[in-house]
Amino acid sequence: MSTTIRLSLDVSPEVNQALDKMATDASSTKSDILRKSIALMEVALEEKGKGNHLGIIGKDQRMIKEIIGI
Repeated sequence: MSTTIRLSLDVSPEVNQALDKMATDASSTKSDILRKSIALMEVALEEKGKGNHLGIIGKDQRMIKEIIGI
């Protein structure tokens, strides 16, 4: 049986608005957006530890944007 832990999070109105927009755009919930964000950060940190980089790959398979600062 899986146990869940409830968290309380204080965010600025701007962050709340961004979460609302992302949830709407993804037809999802703010909680799900936060869970997916944590999963993405986990992958980014794991790959950074391996010396790899996080980026956006275009349709032509070339990196069009590198995400830095993580």
